[in-house]
Amino acid sequence: MMHAQLSVMAVAMAFAFAQSATAADTVVASQPLIAASLHGVVRNAKGQAQADAVVTLQDGQGHTVASTHSGPDGIYVFAGLPPGPYTAHALAGDAVASSEVLTLAAGNTDAEPLNLEAPRSTSTVEVVGRRLDRARNGLSPDTGSSIYRMNEKDIAALPQGNATPFNQVLLQAPGVVQDSYGQLHVRGDHSNLQYRVNGVVIPEAMSGFGQALDARFAHQINVLTGALPAQYGYRTAGVVDISSRDGLLDKGGSVTMTTGNHGNFGTDADVAGVTSNGLSYFLSGSYLSNNQGIENPTTSHEALHDRTEQSKSFGYFSYLLNDTSRLNFLFGNSDSKFQIPNVPGQTPDFSLAGVGSIDSASLDARQHEKSAFQITSLQSSLGNATDFQLSLFHSNSSVQYRPDPVGDLMFNGVAADINRRIDTVGLQGDMSWRASDTHTVRSGIYTNHQRTFVDNTSQVFPLDAGGDPLDTPKTIVDNTRLNGGLFGVYLQDEWKLQPALTLNYGARYDTVHTVSHERQLSPRIGLVYDISTQTRLHAGYARYFTPPPTEKIDNTSVAKFDNTSNALPSDANTSVMSERSHYFDAGITHQLTANTTIGLDTYYRRVRNLQDEGQFGNALIFSAFNFKEGRIYGSELTASYHGSALSAYANVGYSIAQGRNIVTGQFNFGPDELDYIANHWVHLDHDQHWTASTGVSYLWQGTTVGVDALYGSGLRRGFANTDHMPGYVQVNVGASRPFEFAAVGKMSARLAIINLLDHSYALRDGSGIGVGAPQYGPRRTVTVSLSKFF
Repeated sequence: MMHAQLSVMAVAMAFAFAQSATAADTVVASQPLIAASLHGVVRNAKGQAQADAVVTLQDGQGHTVASTHSGPDGIYVFAGLPPGPYTAHALAGDAVASSEVLTLAAGNTDAEPLNLEAPRSTSTVEVVGRRLDRARNGLSPDTGSSIYRMNEKDIAALPQGNATPFNQVLLQAPGVVQDSYGQLHVRGDHSNLQYRVNGVVIPEAMSGFGQALDARFAHQINVLTGALPAQYGYRTAGVVDISSRDGLLDKGGSVTMTTGNHGNFGTDADVAGVTSNGLSYFLSGSYLSNNQGIENPTTSHEALHDRTEQSKSFGYFSYLLNDTSRLNFLFGNSDSKFQIPNVPGQTPDFSLAGVGSIDSASLDARQHEKSAFQITSLQSSLGNATDFQLSLFHSNSSVQYRPDPVGDLMFNGVAADINRRIDTVGLQGDMSWRASDTHTVRSGIYTNHQRTFVDNTSQVFPLDAGGDPLDTPKTIVDNTRLNGGLFGVYLQDEWKLQPALTLNYGARYDTVHTVSHERQLSPRIGLVYDISTQTRLHAGYARYFTPPPTEKIDNTSVAKFDNTSNALPSDANTSVMSERSHYFDAGITHQLTANTTIGLDTYYRRVRNLQDEGQFGNALIFSAFNFKEGRIYGSELTASYHGSALSAYANVGYSIAQGRNIVTGQFNFGPDELDYIANHWVHLDHDQHWTASTGVSYLWQGTTVGVDALYGSGLRRGFANTDHMPGYVQVNVGASRPFEFAAVGKMSARLAIINLLDHSYALRDGSGIGVGAPQYGPRRTVTVSLSKFF
């Protein structure tokens, strides 16, 4: 019944079309489909309210859409705006000020003060740079998809502020399910997330539990889900589109020190600015160490042998070549070391010659993860109607598991030293051509070449004639190499049929060459219809083509481990196939009041060669496999309130994700489980029926207090995932306050408490398809941070 309802709704709405708004140069020309308002204040160089300043507002394309004057108290107001990106400019005499790019949602938005300054030598650089930022934003449409926006203010309101791990930031979005090892699942998919920084796809890193990205460098984070435009390919469960901080918006810098229980210690710093010759820059770096590297496999307050050290860096440089072109370079690095937690009181299953007893609490397995990416982009405009960005990128990533050579053998029958590496080079190009007032044509290309290396040296026990393990191990070397690549092109048209109706239609063509050679032409259509100034309807259809992640293709030589303690349950097809799916999405957003917005979204996906991943073996490294078919459907309800002092949000998601008949990677499963899955729809291991997130922040006398909470009804467990884990709730709180001393200048302090109620809950119990060990959520963690700004 649920399938029928979703299908009917998607088909019915597939004939509605999208939104549009036109504006004159000096006044708001038409009421938006969903009204947004902007409030702010203009201040002079002494910090006093500036009356009668001319304030203008430009949209994402750089067109002036409204103007006004500040009142006696310096306050200005723009009302009745379409949601989207804007920049505010103020002028009083020869003093000027410009805001950062503001992304307005329905309701009221409070802008940072416009502080007037005398014209500087860098003002031209800033004006051109901001215009190019808006042009770059115009390269990426979102018509027909669902989008959830978080800016620096939203991130700062979280209990840990911008020190919040990136996956925890994304958990605030609807339909995002948390899993162990920092994994995220969006709308029933296993990972399958695409990350973009300033419009460029970040090449995939090896999977593990380190967070390669950092919320500290994000100026704006948009999470796109649903039926995506043709521009977005390959990883399509969700697109995490990040606009980075830069020297145009974030001049100055800061240094932060953090300490807390569980051995927490961290430090981070950033610096940004613009040089007189037109080079803007932003640099950040961080270091973190604690005793909570990987989820605790027991209910204890602190896991045994769980120390981690993590360092990250990010840099962005932008140089103006002329008034219409610039050269950008950005890079990111992460280096994370983890101890593998131990479970005390275990009994070995194997005997090793010359070794008597062994204490499972004293094992010393470790994992080391590294990733780095570099991107060089040329952005330019050809006349007033055409913008493009061409990017070259490179990335390398590795995951190395070092076993306890004695303990892994005695407890697991195999001690495998595994090193997986991937190196990627590629090119991405995107172009936008405003063919007329009603048509914007976009096209682009993406290609990469990947080399993966898997070095696996295993100690295993041979079996005797009766099938029992001997006590003297032997060494098996199972090294593999794989070269592959992707190529894709797209073409799409954003057609404004009328002021309240827009259609974005197009297609992309993709090929993949790894263990298999596959291709697909994928049509896309997205529609938005503005029923009224308060209500917006969207719908879309997308044909998706999802190649297997090259770094997770398991080329294990099954025969090499025959007649050993690491013999695999069955032989199998290791050629993981690309996933192909039909995706329908429809939703509605309604503005209840000037500050309150609610939304409902539904989706249905029918899949062939459904991809999933599992942890097979003791190393915490994931391998991909396929179900022959899959079905995924669900709904999401969202609500938000944005006031001058109080902000709040709440999201509830319901999802069902099922697969049937495993057709690749069968050697990772027992024959009884394979037989059952071949004839039954089974829940995927990451399927969680109910997920919710909520948060409230309040500014009181200079102090911001925030509370957020996560709820999950439980991931799957048991034989063929026929059962599920118990539900859980985690509550986090935090408070921050800026202050200033004459001797040291501007500073701020932050207190954060994670899992305030110290609720012990299990994400996994070690059972289920592709699940290797129990994992529990974090126990109460208290951190205190002190920041110095300059």
